[in-house]
Amino acid sequence: MLSKKIPMRKCVVSNEMKSKKEMIRIVKNKEGEISLDPSGKKNGRGAYLSIEPDLVRKAKEQKILERVFNTMITEEFYQELLEYVEHKKARQNL
Repeated sequence: MLSKKIPMRKCVVSNEMKSKKEMIRIVKNKEGEISLDPSGKKNGRGAYLSIEPDLVRKAKEQKILERVFNTMITEEFYQELLEYVEHKKARQNL
């Protein structure tokens, strides 16, 4: 029996290849708005980030997402992202 192919993506912070399920997609749409994309289907330029709170903090400190999207990212977005990642991480550990 053939095994199903697992889609892999690269984390913009750690540069590790992981499955899509272990990552969160962040999207910049045509209007320049940055948002979370839990479904992975929103239109726009996407970047993947591992579901690790430490990597979210590192992305904020080193302004990695700002370089990737070439735009300013608000403190509120980083807070929303951190809360989402911590929630997803807690759900994975159940």
